[in-house]
Amino acid sequence: MTNNIKHLGIVESINGSRLKVRIVQASACAACSAKSHCHVSESKEKMIDVYNKQGLSCTIGEKVWVVGTSSMSMKAVLLAFVIPFLVVVLSLVIALRLTGNEAGSALICLCALIPYYLIIYMCRHKLDRTFVFTLETVA
Repeated sequence: MTNNIKHLGIVESINGSRLKVRIVQASACAACSAKSHCHVSESKEKMIDVYNKQGLSCTIGEKVWVVGTSSMSMKAVLLAFVIPFLVVVLSLVIALRLTGNEAGSALICLCALIPYYLIIYMCRHKLDRTFVFTLETVA
């Protein structure tokens, strides 16, 4: 059994089986009862492309659940944070050993991220097929 992550969203547009759904992404403290006093809470609206493979009948303005798997979120964390961190650390260690110059090594390790993000950009269509969200109706 897979663990799912759900976000409540509102259907903004429908184009065949492809829907654009607006979700509100809130920080962990956005649900805190003291959020109005500390001014740390934050929320953002995001548009997500969702494929309606199940053929659920949806209308614009309808509330739906956007569902993703926890394994999908772990892949996203790996691609966005873990691998770039390893690239920076490894390139810094190698550059420091080769040059001995800290400022130059720091510049080299930051430039080492450019090919990584170019590869991610070139693979964006494959990643779109990997990170697929599904819909569920709100009961």
